[in-house]
Amino acid sequence: MKKLIRVSIFLVLLVAGLWFLQRLLVPKYIYENEEGVLSAEYYDNAGDNDVLFIGDCEVYSNFSPIKLWEDYGITSVIRGTPQQLIWQSYYMLEDTLRYETPKVVVYNVFSMRYDKPQNEAYNRLTLDGMRWSSVKSDAIKASMTEEESYLSYVFPILRFHSRWDELTGEDFEYLFSSEKLSHNGYVMRVDTKPVETLPEPVPLADYTYSDIDWEYLDKIRDCCKEHGITLILIKSASCYPYWFDEWDQQIKEYAEKNDLTYVNFLEHADETGIDYTTDTYDAGLHLNLSGAEKSSAWFGKILQQQPGITDRRGDAELDAKWQEKIEFYESMKDSQEKQLEETGAVTSFR
Repeated sequence: MKKLIRVSIFLVLLVAGLWFLQRLLVPKYIYENEEGVLSAEYYDNAGDNDVLFIGDCEVYSNFSPIKLWEDYGITSVIRGTPQQLIWQSYYMLEDTLRYETPKVVVYNVFSMRYDKPQNEAYNRLTLDGMRWSSVKSDAIKASMTEEESYLSYVFPILRFHSRWDELTGEDFEYLFSSEKLSHNGYVMRVDTKPVETLPEPVPLADYTYSDIDWEYLDKIRDCCKEHGITLILIKSASCYPYWFDEWDQQIKEYAEKNDLTYVNFLEHADETGIDYTTDTYDAGLHLNLSGAEKSSAWFGKILQQQPGITDRRGDAELDAKWQEKIEFYESMKDSQEKQLEETGAVTSFR
């Protein structure tokens, strides 16, 4: 019995030690690659969201759930991550359905230009923050490059065990906690870098979307249909990388065939009021705060026409919840504007 107790204590200490080391060595995404916290942050915002945005940086940079609430009383959340591939968007939708069922899902189609896994760094930014479930397991299997190991996602210490010489104060400060970055998935930037010149688009040999892209778009469509969710396809406002007419036409035909709404923001610049000399922080790749609010204010008119979407302001519990979000939003806005005034740049999202 004593031997059994000693072995049990040893195993408990071993597991606890490995867990501690894993927590220490896994990147914290606080001061570098901050978008790596977005997947994990969703769970604090889960529940009672009528609109879900899924896709890449063109959703988490270009739409403000706070603006949608303030103008229309629409509750929304963004599950966007850097270079989120279409199969990852599908599994984000499946994962969301474990916690809530939105009335509308908005999918940004730009990532359909990719037909295979890209690299581990982007995979990690999307997948590591997801809670463990069969959905995450399937997402990992669909996303891994040939060089990656499934076990390294189950036990991240296998991937990051050699990170000792890269540890900083951030790794110790945020060993057991994180710092909130987003506003229901929206990543704020208040600075401006206007579009001055754009590179000429390089013609492609083939503009046809691959079978796997259509397969997962069908999966997203069918999943939404099964759960009574309205699916809206969008191409978010972005000057670069170039959005080819040939890609756009395929999406238009798909939307028409499947009775879906498709909104190409590039065709509605006059209505949205987006000005690429003032409303982008990186010369046209992503929108800044003013651009995201313009985009959201215009798109909110479309969202409020969808089945089940109502103005939910006036609900005391929701009003209190979203007031806290507004205060955090305004606080970060003030902080970034102060950074701009003092240094001429936004040095931290916070």
